[in-house]
Amino acid sequence: MPMRRMGRRGRPGLVGTMARTAVVAGTASAVAGGVHNRQSAKAADAPAAAQQQQAIADQAAAQAAAQLQAQQPPPPPPAADDTIAKLKELGELKSQGLLSDDEFAAAKAKLLGL
Repeated sequence: MPMRRMGRRGRPGLVGTMARTAVVAGTASAVAGGVHNRQSAKAADAPAAAQQQQAIADQAAAQAAAQLQAQQPPPPPPAADDTIAKLKELGELKSQGLLSDDEFAAAKAKLLGL
């Protein structure tokens, strides 16, 4: 007669079930630990990344403002002769009685930028 191996067929025994459970639990805790570590690293890097993005945005805005300023010609200086001519015209209007003293003073202040 051939020798038969003694053992259980079908489901594993108590020791096999415990071993399988230990492997599954160990794998689950290793995965959970890795996820936790990755999330912690991301959370620690988030403020630094936000600061870096803000610095880049600020630098881009400064460059855009500088380019815009460089493209615009400076305003022409006010012409002194033109101001004197307008003051004379206001004086003539006042002397003709078309402007009151208050109106003349307000127009003169506006013209002189006061």
